[in-house]
Amino acid sequence: MKERRKIEFSPRVLLIVFTVICILLIMISALFRKVARPFTFIAGTFIVPMQDGINSVGTWIDDYFDSFASMKELQQKNADLTERVNELTQINEDLKTDQTELEDLRALLALDKKYSTYTKVGARVISNGSHNWYQNFVINKGSDDGIKENMNVLAGSGLVGIVTEVGKNYAKVKSIISDGSSVSAMSVATSDTCVVRGNPERMEESGLIDVSYISKDAEINSGDELVTSHISSRYLPGLLIGTVADITIDSTNLTKSGHVTPVVDFQHIKQVLVILELKEIPGDAETVD
Repeated sequence: MKERRKIEFSPRVLLIVFTVICILLIMISALFRKVARPFTFIAGTFIVPMQDGINSVGTWIDDYFDSFASMKELQQKNADLTERVNELTQINEDLKTDQTELEDLRALLALDKKYSTYTKVGARVISNGSHNWYQNFVINKGSDDGIKENMNVLAGSGLVGIVTEVGKNYAKVKSIISDGSSVSAMSVATSDTCVVRGNPERMEESGLIDVSYISKDAEINSGDELVTSHISSRYLPGLLIGTVADITIDSTNLTKSGHVTPVVDFQHIKQVLVILELKEIPGDAETVD
């Protein structure tokens, strides 16, 4: 049997053929419009809907990728905004810290002016042990800064306590609210004397410390300010301690006692002033500080 010859057309030949067919169709459509109507109807019936479908699919795909791009863009913007919010939050926290420090420094400046006759040095609290209240704490200044034992310490609006131990670059302070603390005091209004004693338990419960040894005839009343007395053995005179909260007559009917609200916030002490002067202790000084 003879093998059939395969007919092959080159791409150039096919292009020429299809071009000629298109030209012929155009000429027929132009010259014989009536003849071309069936083909136009067929095209309108089948090809146009198909083209609309293709266009719809193309539009959907285009919209999908546009929305995908928009989603990616929104996610990036959201990430940028989140980062910016975090930055602003940190800035706000820093501003709050700076504001608190500024207020503390202003309070110290006011305290410095209030007791301008005394030479003082500022110090920062670096430890208060494990207590919520600053009964005993450590500051970051010591003998290198001129600090000595028994020097008086101020903060807030008045007296905090006294220096009990000194190193080269640190010092320990015992506050007036600590157990065993006693300060000879007097009323600003009447000059009547009394003794203010630390009471950690009462301080924890009500924010008050004790005042006792008030003469029955003394005219100390609630709201009166108490300052360190000139007869105190270790505290310089005139340092504000607090205000009297209440006064009652003791069971002996010879003295009065009560409670004092300190002018210092003993839960939040960050900065202090140490008075660089020591009380001159007379030979017959009382045991009360």
